[in-house]
Amino acid sequence: MQPGQTVTVFGAYGHTGRFVVAELRERGFVPVLSGRDAGKLRALAAATPGAPEVRPASVDDRASLDRALDGAHAVINCAGPFALTAAPVIEAALRAGIPYVDVAAEIEANLDTFTHFADRARAAGAVIVPAMAFYGGLGDLLATAAMGDWTTADEADIAYGLSGWHPTPGTRVAGTVSRERRAGRRVRYTDGRLQYHDDETTLLKWPFPAPMGTREVVGEFTMADVVTVPSHLSVPEVRTHMTAEAAGDLSAPDTPAPTAADENGRSDQTFLVDVVVRRGDTERRAVARGRDIYAVTAPLAVEAVHRILTGRTRTLGVASAGRIFDAPDFLRALSPHITLDPLPRQTAS
Repeated sequence: MQPGQTVTVFGAYGHTGRFVVAELRERGFVPVLSGRDAGKLRALAAATPGAPEVRPASVDDRASLDRALDGAHAVINCAGPFALTAAPVIEAALRAGIPYVDVAAEIEANLDTFTHFADRARAAGAVIVPAMAFYGGLGDLLATAAMGDWTTADEADIAYGLSGWHPTPGTRVAGTVSRERRAGRRVRYTDGRLQYHDDETTLLKWPFPAPMGTREVVGEFTMADVVTVPSHLSVPEVRTHMTAEAAGDLSAPDTPAPTAADENGRSDQTFLVDVVVRRGDTERRAVARGRDIYAVTAPLAVEAVHRILTGRTRTLGVASAGRIFDAPDFLRALSPHITLDPLPRQTAS
């Protein structure tokens, strides 16, 4: 990476966008603040050391998006709902000839990105990485690392052990859009494909590693990992689960947004992500621990941009984190933002 490379952050003034801007500055990048609300952009710039450049843009104004990305080396899209923003910003990135990374946790939006842009991005030699975030990205990296030298597995479970979940307004809007797109149905990845259904939720006991221990989880609390993991791993059954307390926080309409509990703006929420892949009678596990699911998205996205711009990628086109990057090496690079339990020995069984 050359010092001072410019990265446009679309949705810079949002909760996650602010963490991304701070992380870019910490890593030596020059952030350009973009998004629809010029007033909020100017306020953020005034509060940010170095007074970064402001370039207002709207997804329904192609010229404004082109101005926002002009001269940038990459763009990180932090503006949800991604059902509305992903495609226009990707189009702008393709016109500008720069990499695109987003932090979308919306299943349908991520699926749209793979479906609609895979061929074009590959033909253009472009790099597009959707769901480079806590949901979709971290789980995919952990599942890929756990797989190791396995080329196939029978199933993968990703269990989210959150101490609680105070959703941002953006999270709530994105959830509403996703529910509307699937007409209120639930979704699962089984028999090698996404399936929509009206089954009731089920509660399970999940044996999280110590010190968390066994907790009640909502089974098939389906997150973006059901798009990212199967996009490159041969696993016909992918399930995600959520601690019941956190699921309850998310569903309650009066749960407040996250509040800062340290000088970096992180909340006091903690998380443990427990990934188990199974093949026959053998299972492998990868575990990550950390604090604040929104804050940890920033180093995930910025590390992705850093690796893309330094040529440490394994493919072109639309690709998930586990496909395009060396998963174990990427995870190690996230220290001190996450703590990893030792990965399994990678030997064939």
